[in-house]
Amino acid sequence: MNAAVFPTLKNDRLLRALRFEPVDTTPVWMMRQAGRYLPEYKATRAEAGDFLSLCKDTDRATEVTLQPLRRFDLDAAILFSDILTVPDALGLGLYFETGEGPKFQKTIRTESDIARLPTLNMADLSYVTDAVTSIRHALAGAVPLFGFSGSPWTLATYMIEGGSSKDYRHTKHMMYATPELLHALLAKICEAVTTYLDAQIVAGANLVQIFDSWGGALGHRQFAEFSHAYNRQIVKQLKQKHPNVPVVLFTKGGGLWVDTQADSQADALGFDWTMPLDKARLALGTSKAIQGNLDPATLYGAPTAIKKAVNDMLNDVYQGGIHSGYVANFGHGITQWANPDHAKIFVDAVHEFVIA
Repeated sequence: MNAAVFPTLKNDRLLRALRFEPVDTTPVWMMRQAGRYLPEYKATRAEAGDFLSLCKDTDRATEVTLQPLRRFDLDAAILFSDILTVPDALGLGLYFETGEGPKFQKTIRTESDIARLPTLNMADLSYVTDAVTSIRHALAGAVPLFGFSGSPWTLATYMIEGGSSKDYRHTKHMMYATPELLHALLAKICEAVTTYLDAQIVAGANLVQIFDSWGGALGHRQFAEFSHAYNRQIVKQLKQKHPNVPVVLFTKGGGLWVDTQADSQADALGFDWTMPLDKARLALGTSKAIQGNLDPATLYGAPTAIKKAVNDMLNDVYQGGIHSGYVANFGHGITQWANPDHAKIFVDAVHEFVIA
């Protein structure tokens, strides 16, 4: 497929919102919108055999990316992949155990471990860029396509811990006992993530998002030093090469550091449900667009409760006379237990809201 020539974009509402241009209604998408809450996704994953096989199958990865757009009036698609593809390509051996989440065969905990990490070879992630190009063509210009990556800090936690963690014991031990080692690791991951996101943009991603999923586990000074500094560097380098490609920076639990994150060249900051959006808008003005931030558990509620929560969120963000610069979303990924019918209520309620 030709990655250079794609169908003309028909719905650019989300891109216009990120530029603070007028929008007819609020753009909306859902983090993890292609996933386990959809029966059609479960069927496609079963056909693929397992999660990683699904990610590496271009046709099926394209299919599951498109599935939520057939159900919901969404304003963006997001590449179906995983944030842990980068550490896997660096040789750590990603695998999944039922009920336990992602794990790695190798961990990175010593100076020699870090020294042995290779430079990212995008040939090892060609299945991702192939999927990006395939999805862009399959979308036929319907909506823009997000590419994405995990942040260096978030990826480092997985690489050091060997999987998910509640206390980040080994990572924080490295941070406080041998910070120079953690910086050396983060620098390598930062280079890899920049290469990875650049390749996704070249392959056809209209915009990209950096998921700093575990940034909120840090203290405020540590966040600035060990997480945000590297996110900022990635955004700067991407903007140098692709000045017109929007970048969204999402730090779960990071609303407290809105001022720290505001010094990034990111076009938008994403927030979770702990950050009131009226306060985010007051802090950012028109310097950054905002994305978020409904608690995905809201979908467990009744339709009237979902609609009220959406209206409250939108009333918050549109205070102060700024009528664009906002993308509706959850404050983290939609859960596997969500009712797809309730997801539709969320999406429709966003579009039905009248921007005063």
